[in-house]
Amino acid sequence: MAAVSLAGRRVLLIVSGGIAAYKALELVRLLRRDGCAVTSVLTAGGARFVTALSLQALTEAPVHSEIFSLTEESEMGHIQLSRAADLVVVAPASADILAKMAAGLADDLASTLLLATDKPVLVAPAMNVRMWQHAATRANMALLAARGVAVAGPEDGAMACNEYGPGRLAEPPAILAAIAALLAPAPRPLAGRHVLVTSGPTLEPIDPVRYLANRSSGRQGHAIAAALAALGARVTLVSGPVAIADPPGVELRRVETAAAMLAACETALPADAAVCAAAVADWRVAATAGHKLKKVPGGAPPALALVPNPDILATLAAPGPRRPRLVIGFAAETEDVVAHAADKRRRKGCDWIVANDVSEAGGAMGGRENEVHLLTDAGIEHWPRAAKEEVARRLAARIAAALT
Repeated sequence: MAAVSLAGRRVLLIVSGGIAAYKALELVRLLRRDGCAVTSVLTAGGARFVTALSLQALTEAPVHSEIFSLTEESEMGHIQLSRAADLVVVAPASADILAKMAAGLADDLASTLLLATDKPVLVAPAMNVRMWQHAATRANMALLAARGVAVAGPEDGAMACNEYGPGRLAEPPAILAAIAALLAPAPRPLAGRHVLVTSGPTLEPIDPVRYLANRSSGRQGHAIAAALAALGARVTLVSGPVAIADPPGVELRRVETAAAMLAACETALPADAAVCAAAVADWRVAATAGHKLKKVPGGAPPALALVPNPDILATLAAPGPRRPRLVIGFAAETEDVVAHAADKRRRKGCDWIVANDVSEAGGAMGGRENEVHLLTDAGIEHWPRAAKEEVARRLAARIAAALT
């Protein structure tokens, strides 16, 4: 699709500083392969990691870096650059250039043309996990999003600084897909639809410092929310505590406990569909201690009386005027996966169940890939192992087909 949709389109690519700058070369190659003209701007920081010659060879066009080029500035070159493209892409987008964009600074060619452009802007952030999670960066990203700046990534994973977490530059194919979505948006079959998604674990407090929880990372639920939003849905994402980036284009409601998650879901209704991907704790402590439970030397551990948590999936699937047209549950199982999932679908009254095997350490629960079984009235589908983003796109497409 991209080869047709990007033919004749023009992208202005700004390459800022960071070790991930080398991936910009692959992004240029992909854009050129699909017929897109690329003009590049290389910042001083970016030039520490990739050369102008490499960019020029791949773009087959001059590389721009100096704002005070006499020839270009006699024709207001930075204005022309900022407005001649169909889309401005900053990849990688360092914390520094994002801060400049948020503050409206213009002290070099890249920041000046970003301030002068009247075209859509897409940023692909890349930085250390602590920089990405810093309050200043989060505030800058929120401000840019409010101004309409599109975002691709970042992803989470191992970094060159030997840390792990969100902040890795999105892979070039993912950035290419984001570019294609902006320059040649695909049909949005879920436009006008509202979908409720739950994601992540719930934390059930024992005392002020301890809680009951599980190993859910929220990656699958967050990916589903992003995939639904990409198809045009208005998505309300109710999420327990996670350590991954917020998906773009969704309304996020953060909760901790199962009771709070149910309340947030009920206030989000009505919805056309509900996808209950959260790993909700089945039980909570009957009486949460108001102070830290102390360990008594030689004494027995405290006895924890557990009571059932509210059943969010069954509540949303119960017949009534506010029941979503399509209710989808998840079944995380360690044995007899399909049989247990079929029984859960019957007991909960939901329309579909997405089942997976979480018995493998580092597998589906907390991992980056998933192998699922989709149980519907039509039967059972076995989907092969794939990245959770791909599973999410496939499920979102099925939801769109069911609602249209």
